[in-house]
Amino acid sequence: MTMSESEHKLLDTQGKFLRVIQDGRKLNDANWTPGRIILSNKRLLVATDDGKLTIPLSEIRDLGGRFDVNQAVASVSEYVSLRHGGDVMLFTLPDTEGFKWALYEALLDSAIVLAKHPAVEGGVVQDTEWEKARISIETGTVGLAIASGSFVQVELADIGNVNTEERHVSGEQRPVVEVEHTEGPTSVETHVAATERRSDLLESLLADGVRRNEIEIDLDGAEQQVLMALYSGVSPFEIPDFVGIDIEEVEEIYERLIELDVLDEVRKRREVTLTTRGRNLASESINDE
Repeated sequence: MTMSESEHKLLDTQGKFLRVIQDGRKLNDANWTPGRIILSNKRLLVATDDGKLTIPLSEIRDLGGRFDVNQAVASVSEYVSLRHGGDVMLFTLPDTEGFKWALYEALLDSAIVLAKHPAVEGGVVQDTEWEKARISIETGTVGLAIASGSFVQVELADIGNVNTEERHVSGEQRPVVEVEHTEGPTSVETHVAATERRSDLLESLLADGVRRNEIEIDLDGAEQQVLMALYSGVSPFEIPDFVGIDIEEVEEIYERLIELDVLDEVRKRREVTLTTRGRNLASESINDE
C-alpha cells in the first residue's frame, strides 16, 4: 500500500469480510472471504488473493447494525457493518471492537463541529450559545474540545438517549445530534451540529452506548420499590424506613443491583447512586405505571 505524505496507517490486520448489499440489492448467497485489512486516515483497503478493494473514507456513510442475510452471517456474533454508496460490507476480525473504534477515529477524530453544552442540565433548558468544537475519539469516549476552553467528555457507558433533529443553527438548517448523558450525578444534554454525514456517523457511535445500557431486567417488588425511591431522590441511607424493608434486605438488594450495573457503589455501607442503566430502568417503570 503506497501512501502519500499526508496519509498514515492506523491499522493493519487479518480478518474476514463480505458484501451483503450491492447497488441497493441484497445478496442472500454472500459468504465470508479472508483477507488483509488496512486502515489509513484516508481509506480502507481490503486485499485478498483475488485482488484489492479500496474504499475512500469520504464515501463511508454509516457504521453499525446487523445484516443477517443468511446463516453464515447470522452465526457470527460480532461484526462491523459499513455502508458506502449503495453497498454494505461486513467485517469480522480478532478484535472487531478495536477495528470499529479505529474506523470511528479515522472518520470523526479532529472534525470541527458546532456544540452547545450544556443544552439541558438537570431537565432545565440552558441559555447556552453554539460554539465551534473539535471532536476527539478514544475507545469508549467521545470528547468535544470547545473553542472557549472547556472540554466535554461523553462516556458511552453514561449515555441515556440519543436523538437527531433538524434545527436552525448559525443561519442554516442543520442536523443536530442531541445526546443525554451524565456529568457526575447530574443528567445533561449536549447538542452537536454538523454535516449530514458526520451527524449520521456520530449518532451511530453514540447510539451504541444507548444499546449497551438497554437491558431487560426482571426486578421483584422490593427491588422495584428501592429503585423507584432512589430515582425520586430518596437518600440511600433513608431507603429502609422509606420503603419499610429491613436494612439487611436493602443491603442484599443493593448488592444485586450493583452486580446488574443498575447501581454504582459510592462507598461501603449503603451509599449508592443510580447508573445510566438504572435511570433508564426506573424511567421505564414510571412510564409503565
